[in-house]
Amino acid sequence: MPSYQRLGEVPHKRHTQFRKPDGGLYSEELFGEEGFSGVYSLLYHQYPPTRVTKLARYGAVCQQEWPQETHRHHHLKSKGVVAKGDPISGRRLLMYNNDCTISLAHPNERMEFFYRNSQGDELLFIHEGQGTLETTFGVLPYHEGDYLVIPRGTTWRMVSSTPEQRMLVVEAFGHAIQPPKRYRNEFGQLLEHSPYCERDLRPPTELPLHEEHGEFDVRIKVNDELMTYTYDFHPLDVIGWDGFLYPYAFNIGDFEPITGRVHQPPPVHQTFEGPGFVVCSFCPRKLDYHPLSIPVPYNHSNIDSDEVIYYVSGDFGSRKGIEIGSFTLHPRGIPHGPHPGTVEKSLGAERTEELAVMVDTFRPLKLAAEAESLDDPQYPFSWLG
Repeated sequence: MPSYQRLGEVPHKRHTQFRKPDGGLYSEELFGEEGFSGVYSLLYHQYPPTRVTKLARYGAVCQQEWPQETHRHHHLKSKGVVAKGDPISGRRLLMYNNDCTISLAHPNERMEFFYRNSQGDELLFIHEGQGTLETTFGVLPYHEGDYLVIPRGTTWRMVSSTPEQRMLVVEAFGHAIQPPKRYRNEFGQLLEHSPYCERDLRPPTELPLHEEHGEFDVRIKVNDELMTYTYDFHPLDVIGWDGFLYPYAFNIGDFEPITGRVHQPPPVHQTFEGPGFVVCSFCPRKLDYHPLSIPVPYNHSNIDSDEVIYYVSGDFGSRKGIEIGSFTLHPRGIPHGPHPGTVEKSLGAERTEELAVMVDTFRPLKLAAEAESLDDPQYPFSWLG
């Protein structure tokens, strides 16, 4: 998991008096997981974070299912979806279960409010666009290829510097999104055989001083509802913090692919783990170098997992008819594998430029209503040739 970080001003000892220039006390907040037993950070606010002037129910969070008459593979073509909304209202829910949601966002509007997901960690993969993630913990610049890991309970806002953005959003319920345990030693440090290290993780870079007063809305997601809390001070009023829990960025280009003489299985591409799912990065890399190797994946059956792949760029060697922005869903119980002709075509290839993000869930995924209009009903028959 991320290592200890400190930004801004903090007192010499925790839980001791920390005074403002005018003599008043800053408000200390423990921001932690699993009660008082998990990772945490200590934040120091100019105003008590409990101080609110108004609150109201904003509305329900809808998860409308697209019921399936047949159990089959799916190809969702999202390349041509029309941009809409802001990074929250513009989300299109595509798949979900009790552990996570998988959504696409193609926003073209500014966030005129702040957001706090109090029921799930969020992983945002920036496919297109750049800007700044403003958070309680400070400013985090982002650009194409970045994963943004945002712990639940973080107050944040995206400020885009491009007219439109496109992002994949994975929301995790239960335990946190974090680097896989097998990459870490007993102290949490990333091991030598991990495909990335702490130097590749980018924490917030600066902590601007916000002293503005007025009306500031924070939309809070909790219990599948959205609430609006209104404050009379800027909600990003932290002047210092330290600890192990904070948002950070990791660029997919900093993932170091693990290769071998014969085809390597998907776990070598694992980047994060969450409650009941894993996230993998398929990056440009050298292909298998055994003289008789077959570079594309072999046929395999997902006996106890559902596989979702989001195609970012490049030529995905085992698939035909895939576009940038495509999603494929290969559910449990039925095999999938390379399309006809792709095995022969791959022989002798030394490198691939594919870029894709995979989410494997260990409980069945439901398709959401938004997925129906993007679905190619002929995809299950694409292996006929």
